[in-house]
Amino acid sequence: MPTIKNIIIFLTIGVVFVLIYIFFLKPAPSVAPLVSSAPSTVASNTETTVEDNQLVAKDFLTLLLSVKSIKLNDTIFSDPAFGSLHDSSITLTPDGTEGRVNPFAPLGTDVGTSANSL
Repeated sequence: MPTIKNIIIFLTIGVVFVLIYIFFLKPAPSVAPLVSSAPSTVASNTETTVEDNQLVAKDFLTLLLSVKSIKLNDTIFSDPAFGSLHDSSITLTPDGTEGRVNPFAPLGTDVGTSANSL
């Protein structure tokens, strides 16, 4: 009986160590930057860029025409569940302490002044 208890204790401790490693010690995977820029090179042949622009325009036109052919099913609007929906929006009224007119302007250069300021 004590051997089963010891095995369960050691397995629990092992699982805890594995979880600590996974969540805290494991290095984060390297992620590509969100913004990347291609090396700036001057195109020596402008005909290539014109052809590329024409291909992009043709692809865009194809995509635009495929979006035009989308048909939507409007039976949801005749559903009683949709008809029972009601607007529960709240009208917010400012209390007069919104702050500066332009929070990014240097101090002392605000165009308008608040009624609460001295």
